[in-house]
Amino acid sequence: MVSRYFDTDAVCAVQSLRGIVVQMHRSHDLELFPEYTVTQMLFKDVKNAAELRKMAVNGEIKGALINPSMIVDAFQILVAANKAAHLHDVGKMKTRSLYSEIIFNLSPTNNASCSQDSNKVVKCHMNVRILFEHCAFLVFQQISEAFKRFGISDSDNAVCIVLVHNKEETLNVDDIVSKVDGQQIDVDQVSGLTDAAQIKKLYKVAPMEERCGSLLDAVVCRMATKDVA
Repeated sequence: MVSRYFDTDAVCAVQSLRGIVVQMHRSHDLELFPEYTVTQMLFKDVKNAAELRKMAVNGEIKGALINPSMIVDAFQILVAANKAAHLHDVGKMKTRSLYSEIIFNLSPTNNASCSQDSNKVVKCHMNVRILFEHCAFLVFQQISEAFKRFGISDSDNAVCIVLVHNKEETLNVDDIVSKVDGQQIDVDQVSGLTDAAQIKKLYKVAPMEERCGSLLDAVVCRMATKDVA
């Protein structure tokens, strides 16, 4: 299970000759996949979202660019990353890369409708090829919808950059930061950018459910169980 808390070393202030420098990014080793480390960086007042998207497409930024307005807590991204690492290791990713899989795993829905529609297709005596093409199209639609909801757009002014790397690997955080024309803030401040109303609508969180638990609980529960048909 993924721990909800980040390493102490990643959140403490470090001393320098110029004063106290606070480390604003967060790094966490996945407990079930100790070879993976997930690092999150959060930025606001971003002015070059379109350029960042191009960099990600061209491989200049090897990471997932996530819209923080759809994130309740950094733990939500850890859950998505943990699931992506598992699917990557067993060769069952629905997308083409680990980073796109993280974005897809943030979605509360999956391709369950494919199996339901498949029964209709079989009843209509359609051939297997058309059936597979039909299911593939449904999955493609859901991946596209996930990127639309959780990825960044050219007009966005905030971005959360998620990197997955080997824990023995030296990560050049400053290089990533230098590419963003915006203000880096502590990852723990993501709740200040959260669009709670939009999240409740997307994840279909009822008021009664919030009385029994937190919005984060409701979101993570849906993410974790969306594969259960």
